[in-house]
Amino acid sequence: MNNWTIEDWQRTQAAEQVAAFYLYTPMCGTCAVASKMLTVIETMRPKLPIGKADLNYVQAIAIEYEIESVPCLLIQRKGQPIEKIYAFQSVPYLLEKLS
Repeated sequence: MNNWTIEDWQRTQAAEQVAAFYLYTPMCGTCAVASKMLTVIETMRPKLPIGKADLNYVQAIAIEYEIESVPCLLIQRKGQPIEKIYAFQSVPYLLEKLS
């Protein structure tokens, strides 16, 4: 999973497909588990644009999307935010949300 900047996230908004932006902080234990789940998803769906960023460095995203906690997965389709996921329940659950 590549590290994205705010500009990278904005570039995906022009695409017609689903894109996801994973927001985390380095000292978050739950974020480490969520990262592993997203690595599995990335392996299963290699063409799905998924980026990640340390929320400490993309505070404008936190403000714009009213991020309440980490980990957070922002999902957008056709440039429109469709969901914020805070509870990364399982890989199948996330795959369903990303389809």
